Amino acid sequence: MEDTFSITPDDSYSRLNNMVLRVKNEIHKVIIGQDEMIDLMLAGIFSGGHVLLEGVPGIAKTVTAKTLAKTLDVHFNRIQFTPDLMPTDVVGTTIFNVKTAEFQFNKGPIFSNIVLIDEINRSPAKTQAALFEVMEEKQITVDGVTHPLQFPFFVIATQNPIEQEGTYKLPEAQLDRFIFKIKLSYPTLEEEKRILRRFKEDFTNKVSQEVSSVLSYQDLTFIAEHIEKIHIEEHLLDYIGQIVFNTRNHPDLYLGASPRASLSILKTSKAIAAMRGRNFVIPEDIQYVAYPVLNHRIILTPEKEMEGDSTESVIKSIIEKIEVPR
Repeated sequence: MEDTFSITPDDSYSRLNNMVLRVKNEIHKVIIGQDEMIDLMLAGIFSGGHVLLEGVPGIAKTVTAKTLAKTLDVHFNRIQFTPDLMPTDVVGTTIFNVKTAEFQFNKGPIFSNIVLIDEINRSPAKTQAALFEVMEEKQITVDGVTHPLQFPFFVIATQNPIEQEGTYKLPEAQLDRFIFKIKLSYPTLEEEKRILRRFKEDFTNKVSQEVSSVLSYQDLTFIAEHIEKIHIEEHLLDYIGQIVFNTRNHPDLYLGASPRASLSILKTSKAIAAMRGRNFVIPEDIQYVAYPVLNHRIILTPEKEMEGDSTESVIKSIIEKIEVPR
């Protein structure tokens, strides 16, 4: 690139990179491995999106989300989704105050900065739908009155694979509210050994008490503002457009991605660049975020599902056939 953005150092982005390293160091006091999940969760919160974590029980989805929240000096709430959870249990409800003879709104647990929704697919569609407005517009409307949420607002939702008993499939419109869907796998053998050594004399996870808050509200504001300023070349915008457009006419896909996916790739590729200390986006940033941005927004044709194909393989084939801009 012959662009000053690619060669001129910027102390702001070195500072931002150091902030990210401090957060990751705190998280790794508790969590072994899962580096990609941590990177993507941070990219999600820094770019103003929400993250869905999917994996079998017991691979530290909830623990990682709670540990991340502890590294940020913001308010945190956890909501356990269950089959009998009602929408008012999430957003709040209006009640009549006998003393004042007036109706007043009691805020639900969704009114927070970071909200962990555990096992989001354990609740039926009616309760899941309560999240539509708040996740997209960062506000709640109850009885005709709109209640805005404060910055930052970030939802981390966990879900078990849909094949497990007692789960409800999230509708496409709900999935589209998540900037990333991160699919987690089991740890490697070496990571498993390190987990055992870490907790061999800590059955109650006392090590989590050593995690410190390292980013303030002002730090998060600084990060968000600087991510917006990240430079991205016009031909890289075209590259993002090509990737997403190819999902809409791919023979293996029943449903392609919308412009919201394009914007999500744009935002999160900027976040990844900033987290790595750069003030410009490169193609590798786009490729890195394309999988978690797209994998829950596209649907395979019934034939390909029966053949056992995956959305990841389709995304890989799309990226491989498009010439990488330089």
